[in-house]
Amino acid sequence: MWVQRFSTEEVPERERFGFWHDAMATALIPTVMGSEHADAFRAEARVVDLGAVQVTALRYPPLVTRRTPRLIRRADPGYYQVSLTLSGEMAISQAGRDTAFRAGDLMVYDSSLPFVGVTRHATGRLDHIVAQFPKELLPLPAREAERVVALRMDGGSGFGRLLAGFLTTLAADPGAFRPEDGPRLTTVLMDLLAGAAAARLDAEAAPAPESRRRALFLRTQDFVRGRLADPDLTPGTVAAAHHISVRYLHRLYQDEGLTVGTWIRDLRLAGAARDLADPALRRTPVHDIAVRWGFRHPAAFSRAFRAAHGRSPSEHRECAQSQ
Repeated sequence: MWVQRFSTEEVPERERFGFWHDAMATALIPTVMGSEHADAFRAEARVVDLGAVQVTALRYPPLVTRRTPRLIRRADPGYYQVSLTLSGEMAISQAGRDTAFRAGDLMVYDSSLPFVGVTRHATGRLDHIVAQFPKELLPLPAREAERVVALRMDGGSGFGRLLAGFLTTLAADPGAFRPEDGPRLTTVLMDLLAGAAAARLDAEAAPAPESRRRALFLRTQDFVRGRLADPDLTPGTVAAAHHISVRYLHRLYQDEGLTVGTWIRDLRLAGAARDLADPALRRTPVHDIAVRWGFRHPAAFSRAFRAAHGRSPSEHRECAQSQ
């Protein structure tokens, strides 16, 4: 985990806006920027690199940011970005939604879709934090993740409050963590964001039957995530815990484009992959990590891991550690 800082104070005044434009294209994603304050642009950023995730604290004058189809065609990293507004106001147009955000609000946007973002501050510079990461890291079905893009999420209650506090602490004091904490911090961030997004989607206005159905689906997912270490976790135990039939459980997941057993296996394999890549666990035997994620038999774990990742668990660990 490393920290990098940018400040327009480092360059002559006439070059500051261009410097900021290029620095943000490198630290975040390429966009086209414009600002009424370009002639005297004072801005700063601090990037905390966790490995797969980057958390960036920004302070800058009001501006307009555009992610154009041309930029997307030229290069798209396939990222989601979650933004926490600390001061000022933001507005974004993306995925057919036009949404305003104020201090304390969270929102997710998608690097693969065009957007226009506007930031305002009545008296000075806006403060916000952006965390960006590959889409596949977010432990939500793709359909659910797509539906949360450009929706306002409350950073003052529930999972949103935990997520806002986590981002604020990490951005303000990255030195409190060790370099080898990166994978664990990534896991915490993804779980908090998934919880905040699921709560936001569940709160959307919808016909009562559909709302109840979605809530049940999300509850089964929470149940599964808390019991991945249990080798006896099966669709049958999930259904029994929620007083529904296995057939109805399968239908819930089919409606989301998922298969219950496959989704459980993929979560377990993803957790095992993170642990194998964690330097703090490099002396933990592969078998112990497999058991931690609900795999009874080493051979079955190795076959499933190789099928999912294209290499054995030991090869995955060696590759991750060497990087």
